[in-house]
Parts: sequence; structure tokens; C-alpha cells
Amino acid sequence: MVREGAPTRRARIYAQFPPRAFAVEACIPQLYIARGFRRHNRASAAVFRFSSCAARLLLITLLPLLVSLLWLPRLRAGGSAERHSATVLVGIDVLEERRFEGLNGKRVGLITNQTGVDSRGRRTIDVLANAPSVKLLALFSPEHGIAGNSQDAIIADSTDKTTGLRIYSLYGKTQRPTDRMLKGLDVLVFDIQDAGVRFYTYLTTMAYCMEEAAKHRIQFVVLDRPNPLSGEVIEGPLLDAGRLSFTGYFPMPARYGMTIGELARMFNVENRIAADLEIFPLRNWNRAEGYDQTGLAWIAPSPNLRTTNEAVLYPGIEILQAGGVSVGRGTDTPFEILGAPWIRSDEFAAELNQRKIPGVEFEPLQFTPKEDLYQGKACGGVKMGVSDRHSFRSTRLALEIADALHRMYEQFQLEKIVVLLGSQSTIDRLKRGDAPVDIIAGWSVELDKFRRMREKYLLYR
Repeated sequence: MVREGAPTRRARIYAQFPPRAFAVEACIPQLYIARGFRRHNRASAAVFRFSSCAARLLLITLLPLLVSLLWLPRLRAGGSAERHSATVLVGIDVLEERRFEGLNGKRVGLITNQTGVDSRGRRTIDVLANAPSVKLLALFSPEHGIAGNSQDAIIADSTDKTTGLRIYSLYGKTQRPTDRMLKGLDVLVFDIQDAGVRFYTYLTTMAYCMEEAAKHRIQFVVLDRPNPLSGEVIEGPLLDAGRLSFTGYFPMPARYGMTIGELARMFNVENRIAADLEIFPLRNWNRAEGYDQTGLAWIAPSPNLRTTNEAVLYPGIEILQAGGVSVGRGTDTPFEILGAPWIRSDEFAAELNQRKIPGVEFEPLQFTPKEDLYQGKACGGVKMGVSDRHSFRSTRLALEIADALHRMYEQFQLEKIVVLLGSQSTIDRLKRGDAPVDIIAGWSVELDKFRRMREKYLLYR
């Protein structure tokens, strides 16, 4: 007996496969007709009907196996893309699904920029502004501004054209929200994509906002986003305790392997912020995934991180600029190239390639930056191509290049890269001529200690 509204067995089979899979079955009667079955008498017609039905039943029975055999190789070949496509939901998506749970009836301030969008591409600003039960009253922007396109040293307050809301810059006269900015708010919501790197200032902006929220007894909500470099790899020396700054809020490695939500949990406890903290977690993300495996569209978190490839190179290459080399700002491929007027391209590329740094290759290159360091000057250098992300380590790359530059060119100022590298002992060892692999091995004890602490705050497998 078939229940009302319930599909028959045959209908259920059809529902599992695309209509074109049944094109062969649809042709079976036509095949019989083409062979002269029109001339058969009633007895032969009955035989035809029996044969046709038998053929149909046989085809329906064997069809799932046939389709599996035909489609399985395609699924395997494109499995990664298929599996991840549009499957990862970010914190704002989860908040929407939960009908703005926790924000209903609250007066909200939103810390965000151009990366704050849901999986449909709608700005978190607009999502909250149009939520009938949420009172969005103020916006706060980090370095590079609300649109993420400014490279000014100081960014002024402004107004959002769509909503008319005031945008308070946290990269201007103050890096923290003031009493005036927070007046009348019940909740601060943070929705910004970070770069997965210790010296990226969005982390400090979040932490400073958490501290002020705790002081003013304002709830703090983080809408989580993936670590674009994956959530597994930890590398680089820990930041020296005496070097805490806006580009180094917490003593952790250059790559920490945590999401922004996990970092918020760690900062809240380890720095004793004691904020009333809530995380809206990711859904369907696992720690091994880099950003280009999530199915989410890449939105450059800052003007020079235009691609995921640049984001992968950034943690190592950015460290080196303070030593007097261009890292590609002012070109079409920032962080994928490196050079200076005093570098001889061929010999430098040869030196780096002979070091056999895992996962990366070097080509000699001449380029002229249109802005930033060495603007308008011809530079010799290298183009870097990541050939294997699994074996590639950005901090190993940074140390090898720094060591080569220090040995080959007196113009390179090794001491100055400590600003972002964050470890004076590492600089001292490079000066002594220690091999980068030995220096990296020397970080193991402090990195193991960080891993044990970090474990307490992880939200994802």
C-alpha cells in the first residue's frame, strides 16, 4: 500500500538520479517499434508488453549500479571541490539561522569591514540593520577602513552611505572605542576576516574592543570565520614578552592555527579580560582546510592580500620589509615577489634554490614598484612560487631569505626585521651564522607549550 503523498518505490529511485539518466529507458519501446513490432498480432503484442516491462524492470534494477560506475570517477576527481562548495557557513550565517538569538531587542555596535558578509554576499551591516528585532546603532572599522581599501596611517570617522550610521575609526586618533562611542550600546559584535598571522592588526582591534566592552559591561559577540591558512599549522617564534604592541597583542607564534573566535576565547581567559563573550561558530569547517577549500569567495582582507596565494606567503615575506627590501607593494603581485635595487637577481635566485626550501621555488626577476618602498626604482629580486602548500612553511622561508640577504648584501639590515619577527634570540642566532633549520628546531619547547595552552580554546576538529 502506498501512503498518501508518499513516493512509490519507482518514484524514489527516479528521485536519486537526474532525468537524463533515464533517456535509455524512454527509448526502449521505440526500439521495439523500429524492429517491426507494429505488425505483430495481439499475442505478440502481449509478448511485447511483457518484454518491454521486463526490460524496464531490469534497467531500473541495474541503473543505480550503472550510474555509480559512470559517475564515481567524476565524483572522485572533483571530490574536494564538490565536497567543500558552499558548505562552510560563517558566524553571520549561523546568527541568521538562529534568528539573531541573543541580539533581539539589544542596541548593537558592529565592528566590521568589507570582509563582513554572509554566504550570500550580503554585508553584515545590512543584515543587522534590516533585522526587525535588532537595533544597530553604530559601526566601527579597523585598519584600512570600512571598505578595506585605505592605506592611510590615520583613518577618520565617516558615515555609511546605505544605513546612514556613524562609522567610528579604530585606526585613527584612537585604537580603542571610547566612552562616547560606546554610550547606549548593549552589545558589540565583531565580524572581520583575519589573515591568520600574529602581526595582523585586526586581532589587536578585536582584543582592545573586548577589553573596553568588559570595562563598560557590554556583551561581546564574535561571528567566527575560518583561519585562511588552515587551523593546524603552528610556526614561528613566540613574540618576546617585552614586544607587545598593536602588531603583537599576545605572546604567540607568527602562525597560531586558530580562528578569530578561538583567539577571542584565549585572549579573554589568558589576558584576564573577563568579557561577557559569545561565539557564533563556523559550521562544516575542519582545521585542515585552507580558505580556498571552504567554498567561500575570497575577499581581500587588506589591499595587498588579493589572493589566497599571497595570503600563504604573507606571514614570512612581510617580516622582511623592515630590513630594506621591497615585498612587492606597488606591483600587481605583492608578497609573491621580493627585491631591492642592490640585489642581483640571477645570483640571488640561484642561492635560494640551492637551499632547497620545501614547497617553494624561485625565479630571477626585475621589477619597479609604483609606490611604497623603492617607488619608481628598478629592483632586482625573485618571484616565489609555492609548489606544495603542505610542506611549505612561511617562517622557514623568511629565515632562509634573511640569512641569504645578510650573507650576500651588506645593505640588508637584519636587526630591523625583529619588529614583526618578534624574537631577538632568533636575530642573534642569524647574526652568529646558525642555520635556519637549527634555529627553527630551537623553538620546539616554547611551541609545544603554546600548543598545550591553545588546545583548551579550540572549537573545531
